[in-house]
Amino acid sequence: MFLKKISFLFVFLQIATVCVSQIQNQNKTFLYEGRIEKLQNDNVVLIGTASSVSFNFEGNECSIKLQSVDSYEHHNYVALVLDGKYLGKIKIEKGDAQSFPVKITSNKKEHRLEIYKNTEAHTGGVLFAGTTAKLTTISFKKKKKIEFIGDSITCAAASDSVDCDKGEYMDHHNGYYAYGPTLSRTIGVDYLNSSVSGIGMYRNWNDENKDEAIMPDVYQNLYLTKDNSKPKYDFAFQPNIISIALGTNDFSGGDGKKERLPFNAEKYVSNYINFIKMLYEHNPKAQIVITNSPMVNGEKAVVFEDCLNKVKNAFANDKAHKSILIFKFKPMKPNGCLGHPDVADQKVMADQYAPFLKKLLNEK
Repeated sequence: MFLKKISFLFVFLQIATVCVSQIQNQNKTFLYEGRIEKLQNDNVVLIGTASSVSFNFEGNECSIKLQSVDSYEHHNYVALVLDGKYLGKIKIEKGDAQSFPVKITSNKKEHRLEIYKNTEAHTGGVLFAGTTAKLTTISFKKKKKIEFIGDSITCAAASDSVDCDKGEYMDHHNGYYAYGPTLSRTIGVDYLNSSVSGIGMYRNWNDENKDEAIMPDVYQNLYLTKDNSKPKYDFAFQPNIISIALGTNDFSGGDGKKERLPFNAEKYVSNYINFIKMLYEHNPKAQIVITNSPMVNGEKAVVFEDCLNKVKNAFANDKAHKSILIFKFKPMKPNGCLGHPDVADQKVMADQYAPFLKKLLNEK
């Protein structure tokens, strides 16, 4: 393992040396969004779902250098958007950094390329290690902001529903089309996606918080893990709205093989309240919206709604913050892999939620 780490460090330093001439001042030529880690020589690791790096360039020549990085070698995915047009997702094979040419088809003098991490934080990071493009300055408008905290639904895990029986879990992610990023593009806001597949507020899909971390355990780590070697999240985003969609996994029956205790409403509500208190410490001006799940139906949905009301009512006398609001997604029969919403289902969720959030932002 030690030799492997030394090997990786050598490779990384090579990458930084090769690409430093291609990367200019990040404040003028690169725009980073989402959960990312800035490294030396302006390299950056895209961490969270739909985290991104964007840049403008001249001419018809452009290639980008990317690497899938984690404690073990495996592939990853990004989505490319050129001049506002979605080009699709590309696979970054395990191993050294790879160069990916970007085909330019228009005659525009200046182009914008946006690179989005299509997979989630737990599939490892994607290192952006430079571009051969002739960079120009990039500007951005100040927009209102929404953070989306959630699980696999918020990640858009298993949403690429082609050949569900083939490949690995991350092969079916499409974070670019998750409901949060989708509705954010529609209503013109910046977003931050803080989500982990299988995670819950007091227990996970198939774990009673014995072997796996829950969201309150990992949220304050930039990489959404309990790895103390990783940097802490700095809360610099400061969203106008924080949307929390956690509960699908708390209500889940697990895999039916591992021991699963009855749902503990008291623990769920207590953890939720404490989680919101933590968010308020760092985001005192944020409007918090808590949501149900389109995947929780029947009697469980009734209990779920009761729990959300108890969370909301716990802050009824809180005059220091905006009143907590509840949004309810309509029940859904998902069409993605492993019983998840597919890309079209994600769009349905975005269409339901966007008017509510847009109206809320306009009231501020």
